[in-house]
Amino acid sequence: MQARPRRARFSLLTRVVLANAAVLTVVTLLLLFSPIEINAPVTENQAIILVVGFVVSLTVSVVLLRRVVAPVRRLAETMRSVDPLKPGRRLPVSGANTDVDALTTAFNDMLDRLEHERRDSALRALAAQEHERLRVARELHDEVGQLLTSVMLELDEPRAREAVRASLEDVRRIARELRPEALDDLGLQSALRSLSISTAARGGPRVTPTLALDGLALSPEVELVVYRVAQESLTNVARHAHATRVDLSLTAVDGGVSLIVRDDGSGLPPGSEEGAGITGMRERALLIGGRLTISSAPGRGTEVRLDVPRPEGTG
Repeated sequence: MQARPRRARFSLLTRVVLANAAVLTVVTLLLLFSPIEINAPVTENQAIILVVGFVVSLTVSVVLLRRVVAPVRRLAETMRSVDPLKPGRRLPVSGANTDVDALTTAFNDMLDRLEHERRDSALRALAAQEHERLRVARELHDEVGQLLTSVMLELDEPRAREAVRASLEDVRRIARELRPEALDDLGLQSALRSLSISTAARGGPRVTPTLALDGLALSPEVELVVYRVAQESLTNVARHAHATRVDLSLTAVDGGVSLIVRDDGSGLPPGSEEGAGITGMRERALLIGGRLTISSAPGRGTEVRLDVPRPEGTG
């Protein structure tokens, strides 16, 4: 197979100079070899010829310069289309224009640094947030929970005891939602089963979990993000979907994991904007290199899918 000839690499300045030189060359040749003479004072016909020549040369110059700067314009349009919530996209280096190639390479390098720094800072923020959740959950469970228990035991009025008992259950529920004990003690699959049961127990739809990790070991960060995405998805279903059934599946896929939460509810309204909950799920997915997709149709339910690839460096 014959190799394609390599295109010449010129800088943007060189291309502009060549385009202008081509126009000036044509104009000069016309002045040197044209039979038209310009007298002083200039006649009407000569003035028309000069104006037409100027317009033609200007038009040719604009056409040539537009071709020269076209790569820069395409580069700017592509830059504007880059979505921070969809990382990994990079601009192609054409190899035909040194200045444009240098700008493209610098932009790609900047994206690499921004994505790396954003992921690191977000992971630190997530760790701090979860640490604070754990602290608050322990205080609710140990201090507030014990206080309410002691108050309930000292009350004689059955109605007051029942009110305190209900408040105690709410405190314990909030503590579990802040930082689920099952996730720390028993692992992700047990935590998702407990989440499915508690969702239905609070009056939500029936959740059917299908969990098959096949012994795949996940990092604590991946387990936490998967759990939080499942938790937020089930919360949205219970609040907005009017669903009667939810299928929750977590499976191992090519060394990674795939979480799917599918309901039979009303679906998302056409043209609806993503709220803070969905945006938060997308940002959490980015922290572990995952991808969150949401598909929905009015009256046909909603599917939330989180795909987490195999960690780099693992076989």
